[in-house]
Amino acid sequence: MKISVIIPVYNAERYVSNAVESALQFPEVHEIILVEDKSPDNALEICKQLAKKHGRIKLFRHPDVENHGAGASRNLGIQKSTGDFIAFLDADDFYLPNRFDAEKQLFGNPEVDGIYGALGTHYYTQQAQEQNFPIYGDRLVTVYKNHSQQEVFRGLLGMNGSFGLIHLDALTVRKSALDKLNPLMKTHLRLHQDTEFLFRLSYYCNLYPGISDEPIAVRGIHEENRITKIDSGKINPASTKVLLWKEMEKWADNNPDLPQDIKIHIRRMHRSFEIANASTVKKWRMIGKYLMLDFQSIRSGLYNINFRKNLF
Repeated sequence: MKISVIIPVYNAERYVSNAVESALQFPEVHEIILVEDKSPDNALEICKQLAKKHGRIKLFRHPDVENHGAGASRNLGIQKSTGDFIAFLDADDFYLPNRFDAEKQLFGNPEVDGIYGALGTHYYTQQAQEQNFPIYGDRLVTVYKNHSQQEVFRGLLGMNGSFGLIHLDALTVRKSALDKLNPLMKTHLRLHQDTEFLFRLSYYCNLYPGISDEPIAVRGIHEENRITKIDSGKINPASTKVLLWKEMEKWADNNPDLPQDIKIHIRRMHRSFEIANASTVKKWRMIGKYLMLDFQSIRSGLYNINFRKNLF
């Protein structure tokens, strides 16, 4: 196997060396592609030192040397990669020794486009643990049981009940399979571009479960994590999720082969986050409207914690 590990780097001077070292342990890792995204800290210099020290490390920046976000950085990394398989790693996360055990077995089947596993959690500081343990605990980010590849897309959309999640750190995909996605990651989504990417990837590609009952990679929780600010409520989750589901609704509307029940579900998810993100007066106007026109939208919305929050 020739695996290209893509690491977008932004504001991660304290963590990127650990991420790189965790990927270098695998002989299957053909190259590690660092995409430095105009970090405000000293990450660029550390990346230069790592690339000078290790022959498998390649360092890139965006052509205009400006900040473009994680999605654009991953896209650039994919374009520059020369491996047959693509794996992702956030600069403040790290791989465990069993990271590619399932891949070495399952990718012998040419029908397998991608393999996903479980992600653990590490708190870098006591303060980070005190702030975020009530949110994340020591739970795995994983798909709760083995599903056929036909079920993954509906499961990620939330159509199959309690399904679980796939994290990019625990995903490996054939590079050739990514030709089915155009574009790759949508760069105008500064948050949740990885979620939107996984939705479409699971629709177009055959994703199989690898190791899902123990972690194969670990996400690092610290005080500067952007996503923890959303999960903790410091940033209104609905304000970012509404953009994600709006993008999914546009994709669904432009996909004539998509089953109608999936299109309806995506439309209702978008609507529930629109309601959750609205002002109190507008919120109740929308609820009244859709109670008359599409009662199921409101019923679906009640499963959305952001919809229920501050309802009264």
